[in-house]
Amino acid sequence: MGRDKGFVLLNDKPFINHVIDALTPFVDTLIIVSNNPAYDVFKLKRVEDIFKDSGPLAGLYSGLYHSKTENNIVLSCDVPLINNSVLNELIKEIGSDTEVVMVKSEGRKMPLVACYKKQTMAHFLSQLQKGKRGLFDAIKPLNVKIIALAPALAKHVKNINTSTQLNQIKHEYYS
Repeated sequence: MGRDKGFVLLNDKPFINHVIDALTPFVDTLIIVSNNPAYDVFKLKRVEDIFKDSGPLAGLYSGLYHSKTENNIVLSCDVPLINNSVLNELIKEIGSDTEVVMVKSEGRKMPLVACYKKQTMAHFLSQLQKGKRGLFDAIKPLNVKIIALAPALAKHVKNINTSTQLNQIKHEYYS
């Protein structure tokens, strides 16, 4: 998009606000992982990447590092249509032996619409220390449960990465 997607507006509200609103009923503490101090306006705990310039894996590791809970819902800021139904699907699949519960929608696995156990942090640290940055490769050896979302929920996990996609969801869902 050429700018920080968390601040892109959908219905006069930044993407990140949509995500915060969806998460708030489910969590005690929200952590924003971003090196951008502009996120401080939301008055939430903001942490920076511990491993700079190392992609989403570093962001995931940094969030887990600062988390105080065993189960952690992880959402990218570019899913502004996320809703309680999707989050309920994630939460109900959390098990004691499952390290990651990840959504699959329209054939795509979504590691940033997922729940991670705090214990995965050590594995991610090891990957980062080896110079690895790929999230999909990093989660392969973990005990991962993939939940296929019903087609009716697919729109709620759409990643909005371009102005064209933004205009499309505005037209499809808000006109």
